[in-house]
Amino acid sequence: MAREVAVVVGVGPGLGWALVRRFARAGMEVIAAARDVKKLESLAKSDPAVQVRHEACDATQPADVAKLFGKLPRAPSLVAFNAGAYMRGGILEIAPEDFERCWRVGCFGGFLVGQAAARLMVPAGAGTILFTGATASLRGSAGFANLAVPKFGLRALAQSMARELGPKGIHVAHVIIDGQIDSERYRGSGRPPDSLLPPDAIAESYHQLHLQPRGAWTQELDLRPWVEKF
Repeated sequence: MAREVAVVVGVGPGLGWALVRRFARAGMEVIAAARDVKKLESLAKSDPAVQVRHEACDATQPADVAKLFGKLPRAPSLVAFNAGAYMRGGILEIAPEDFERCWRVGCFGGFLVGQAAARLMVPAGAGTILFTGATASLRGSAGFANLAVPKFGLRALAQSMARELGPKGIHVAHVIIDGQIDSERYRGSGRPPDSLLPPDAIAESYHQLHLQPRGAWTQELDLRPWVEKF
């Protein structure tokens, strides 16, 4: 029996690679996609036990996304969109091109990937599409317009897709990462080790979403560490 195919778009050393690792451990045939394929190769060398195929893909480019999904061996069972971009700035200073770029990566890219995944999954009558959100998916804070706008849009996309595709057998879910993800950047700060969201724990939740029976699908999941006050 052919293995399930999983595609992760927006793979870096944090959550993206944790998703790749978790799906591979589940026995899936995993395709990791990012704009810089050399970074993917570096991640793979640092974690040789993970069997994964690397593909270069700029999620903001329709041709790149079409090429990525056109190279899949069969319809994917699981697609995770994890790409994002953010440039902090006040509303008076944000350059239009920076605002547009953040929206293209964080929202338009989600549309392209979600649509490409759905076009393969609908004929198969099954599949899971997962979108990575953030605290900014729920509220826009001062100085965070470049993040909140695409995240709000991505959340709306996930809701619309879930309602349209659910009856066709496709599970669409939006995951709000409501806090900071653990990384080298935050280590050594004196914070409790589990006060940051562990990437592997987040990835486990993604996989559990994929395993849910369709009689009780989650459309939105909120993940946050125990110490957060917001």
